[in-house]
Amino acid sequence: YQRRVRALFSSGRMVSLRLQKRLAASVLKVGKRKIWLDPNETSEISMANSRQNIRKLVKDGFIIRKPTVSQSRSRIRKNQAAKAKGRHMGPGKRRGTKDARMPSKTIWIRRMRVLRRLLRKYREAKKIDRHLYHELYMKSKGNVFRNKRVLMEYIWKAKSEQAKEKTLSDQAQARRQKNRQMRDKKTVQTVKKEGKAKEDAPKAAPKATAKKTAAAKKPAAPKKASASSAKKATPAPKKAAKK
Repeated sequence: YQRRVRALFSSGRMVSLRLQKRLAASVLKVGKRKIWLDPNETSEISMANSRQNIRKLVKDGFIIRKPTVSQSRSRIRKNQAAKAKGRHMGPGKRRGTKDARMPSKTIWIRRMRVLRRLLRKYREAKKIDRHLYHELYMKSKGNVFRNKRVLMEYIWKAKSEQAKEKTLSDQAQARRQKNRQMRDKKTVQTVKKEGKAKEDAPKAAPKATAKKTAAAKKPAAPKKASASSAKKATPAPKKAAKK
C-alpha cells in the first residue's frame, strides 16, 4: 500500500483520502463532512490505513473535527440591546393588551419574592426579630410596601422607634430600681432605730418602778374641801314661820 502511495506521488497524481476521512469520521463519531484533513500533510495522512494511525494523526492535529455551524446571534443581540434601551417598543410594535404582554400577577409574584427575600435575609442576619419579621411579612402581603426601598425605610424607622422605646423603658426601670433601693434603705434604718429603742427600754424601766414604789410608801395628804363642796354640805337655815 505504501509503495502504491509513493508511486502515485512520484507520478504527480492527486492522492485520494476517502479511506482516511471515513476512518476519521468513525473514530471521532461525526459525519464525513465534519472532518478536516490538513492539506499540507496529505502524504502523512495518506500513509494511515488503520484506526490507530488515525487516532495518532488526530492527536498530532493533522485531522481535526470541524465545529458545529449555527446561526449567528449577533443581530439578535444587537436588537435586544436596542430594545433594552426602549427602541422598537412603540405602539406600532405592540401586540396584545398591557396585561397580556406583562401579567399583573407576574409583577405581583416578583415583588413578593423580592420583599420576602429581603425579610428573610434581615432575619437571618439578626437585624430584625421574629415579631417584626411577622409584622412586616403580613404588611407586605397586604400591599403596604411598593418596592424594596420603601420596605427598608420602614424597617429603619421601626428599629429607631424600638431603640427609643427601649432606652425609655431602661431609664424607667433604673428609676424604679433606685426608688426601691431608697425604700429598702429607709426600712433598714427604721428597723435599726426600733431595735435601739427596744434595747434602751429595759434600762429605763427600773428607775420608773423605783419612783412608783417611793410614791406608794408616802402617806396620802388629806384633801382640802373646796368652797363649793362646803356650801353643799352645810344645810341652809330655815326661814321663820309666819305668824
